[in-house]
Amino acid sequence: MSTIRVLNLRKKYGETEALKGISFDVDKGEIVGFLGPNGAGKTTTMKILTCFMAAESGEAHVAGHDCFKESLTVRRKIGYLPENNPLYLDMTVYEYLRYMAELHDVPYHKLFDRIKEVIVDCGLTDKLHKPISTLSKGFRQRVGLASTLIHDPEILILDEPTVGLDPNQIVEIRNLIKTLGKKKTVILCSHNLAEVELTCNRIIIINEGKIVASGTPAELKSLVEGHANIKLTVKGDKTKVTMLLRDIDGVKEVACQQTREKGAYAYELVTVKNKDLREKIIAEIFKNEFKLLEIHRESVSLEEIFNQVTKSNSLF
Repeated sequence: MSTIRVLNLRKKYGETEALKGISFDVDKGEIVGFLGPNGAGKTTTMKILTCFMAAESGEAHVAGHDCFKESLTVRRKIGYLPENNPLYLDMTVYEYLRYMAELHDVPYHKLFDRIKEVIVDCGLTDKLHKPISTLSKGFRQRVGLASTLIHDPEILILDEPTVGLDPNQIVEIRNLIKTLGKKKTVILCSHNLAEVELTCNRIIIINEGKIVASGTPAELKSLVEGHANIKLTVKGDKTKVTMLLRDIDGVKEVACQQTREKGAYAYELVTVKNKDLREKIIAEIFKNEFKLLEIHRESVSLEEIFNQVTKSNSLF
């Protein structure tokens, strides 16, 4: 059974339909990236799943519980880190985590063990008795994550957990999320597409209240067309090489430009469904006695996928 199940969810703000009947499942142990442009419906979906608001129609279940009928039970199952990461800066890390544990009704006999576990998981052992106001932004994010874990929830919903962090801090938080994902179900909302690609094993993209793409990074890449996915540099007659490449079965487009090396041209190929034609291309070039200087296949980026599916009709 899915840990999170959303079925035909609809939500309006006045006359504006923010969600137009979206449906998706998230299984236990998945780290799912939830992406979309501003105003696409991401925050609305997260607010419904965390029981901050209801929907006009549809269903939302978390850990087998109805978000609309069993909201208190659902909230106990979720650890939610909002984008602004609200912290009490005058408290020490220990004071804050104990306070959050008490808010979540963590039993007293388990309280100290839970604090110890989350500070170890989040790398806060050396910061336990320091005021939060003295911590770097990276460590404040760790404190926020620790507070979402304090009641040992089954599901984590993280909204922009790496915003404002430097590259080293981003790597630290990314690794922490991956570690947490081994034990928890994680939904990660972010505008940092590179981070989502490196962290998540499945991605959902929402646009104008509808899900326009869903799948693993590899599945999404395999379905995007129009990307120059094979690049090569060849010495030889430009017109003849171009004609040769265009005649290869599976090549849709060929673009060519001069290189700094005399007599050599750089070619960019778009293939059917980004098909890997390198072996066939190499064979044809050598058969026709042209000189191949380099060839490589480029993978479509998540940014290109995002741009394509949010600016046009769904690919799926």
